[in-house]
Amino acid sequence: MDIVKEVDARGLNCPLPILKAKKALAELQSGQLLKVLSTDGGALRDFQAFAKQTGNELVEQTTEGDTTAHVLRRR
Repeated sequence: MDIVKEVDARGLNCPLPILKAKKALAELQSGQLLKVLSTDGGALRDFQAFAKQTGNELVEQTTEGDTTAHVLRRR
């Protein structure tokens, strides 16, 4: 995967990881990938809902330890 931008939102609680993702996606062009790292327990569901509401594609979510990586493709 060709990640264009990565946002480290570890240690931040809802809604900050989503807000940081929204801001970063606005800086990308259509089709580019954003990776967001988070430790918020609700982030899995939050990013699924965010993708559905905004039309951006949630490409993958992986968890390693207490960190979850969310990869989004800008619409």
